[in-house]
Amino acid sequence: MDILIIILQFFLSLSILVVLHEGGHFAAARWFNTRVEKFYLFFDPWFSIAKKKIGDTEYGIGWLPLGGYVKISGMVDESMDLEQMKQPAEPWEFRSKPAWQRLIIMLGGVTVNFILGFLIFGLILVVWGDSYIPSSVVKEGIYVDSIGRSIGLQDGDKILALGGAPFEKFDSRKLIRSIVIDGISSIKVQRNGSEVDIPIDKKWVTELSSHKNKGVLIFGPRMPLEVQKLVKGSPAELAGIQPGDRIISINDEPVKYLHEFSQKIHPEPQKSYVVTVLRNGNPKRLEITTDSKGKFGMYWKMLDVKKEKYSIWKALPMGVTRGIKFLKDQLVGFKKMFSGEIKASESLGGFATIAQLFPTTWDWEQFWKITAVLSLILGFMNLLPIPALDGGHVMFLLYEMVSGKKPSDKVMEVTTMIGMILLFGLLLYANGMDIIRYFK
Repeated sequence: MDILIIILQFFLSLSILVVLHEGGHFAAARWFNTRVEKFYLFFDPWFSIAKKKIGDTEYGIGWLPLGGYVKISGMVDESMDLEQMKQPAEPWEFRSKPAWQRLIIMLGGVTVNFILGFLIFGLILVVWGDSYIPSSVVKEGIYVDSIGRSIGLQDGDKILALGGAPFEKFDSRKLIRSIVIDGISSIKVQRNGSEVDIPIDKKWVTELSSHKNKGVLIFGPRMPLEVQKLVKGSPAELAGIQPGDRIISINDEPVKYLHEFSQKIHPEPQKSYVVTVLRNGNPKRLEITTDSKGKFGMYWKMLDVKKEKYSIWKALPMGVTRGIKFLKDQLVGFKKMFSGEIKASESLGGFATIAQLFPTTWDWEQFWKITAVLSLILGFMNLLPIPALDGGHVMFLLYEMVSGKKPSDKVMEVTTMIGMILLFGLLLYANGMDIIRYFK
């Protein structure tokens, strides 16, 4: 069921992005009275799942879910309809339009992607706001995993700054971004009452950007084991645990924080544990047996979460700012990939990698956040100057506008074919990496 929810979210997000991207090309083409012969969600080699012709355009759904396309009359594209290009140019064809109009048509898709990404980021702030844990409420400091210890962090540290920037919002992912993208050289922490600067080795740029470390935690907040409430009729309630109790041991092994408790508990049904709780300053031993799902039925007292809501007038500019920041991060990532700091083989992933971004439960806020990110990535990748991508067409159009010379149809045919081979090769490589990682 979890996999089905992930797949459904992935295809819904992909369908929205493909339809709107191609709709950007379609709208721009129709604006300049350019005929669009086909508008397809997914590809339709040999046959389509559904299709209907309205006016000059055939709308349809293909069976191969690798994207989608619009077929614009008189244009050398992935359809490789070379017979049409041998005929005299008609006034409604792409090749008959001025270069500036053709440029707008080719930029229509990525323009929609960028606007959509910015808009979704802004609307998320309107609908759900911005929730975060202020670092000031993490009174007990952090706990760290093996990578955190290798970096130089210790249990109990309080993070004060990342490379000179104050650490005001508690977020372990911010540390990864600061190391990989910003290239910070140190972390400032409070340790045993003193401020300590931890130097960051450059090797961590490569390590933290590798596929094996995607989603790694590095550190988290240490939270006391105080029970906030109980599920009615739960094993915890039946065992005599009460709200306000603080668990201090399990099976006579001392525990102080939630992450320690989680490490000692295994979600096995009907498994018995002896817990010691501190109630009004007095210890009390209780026996508790998990339910059929391996749960106790307790809710813990969590750290205070601050939530900020925004008006649409404030949120939309913030959405643009967040989107631009994300795109800048992508550019820095590409630069570091070419310099060798980030390994391309570790960063690339196929459809499985993208699908894994979605949670196993349906969460609309997360769905739209991921869709916004994917929209910006789709726009960014399509602008790369690779033949067969929008960026490749833009590159040739800019050359034509500057030089006054239009590349021949033969040049466009050959470069488009080369671009398609490169893209399919990259597609096979990225998805092949997913398969290899799965079987490792």
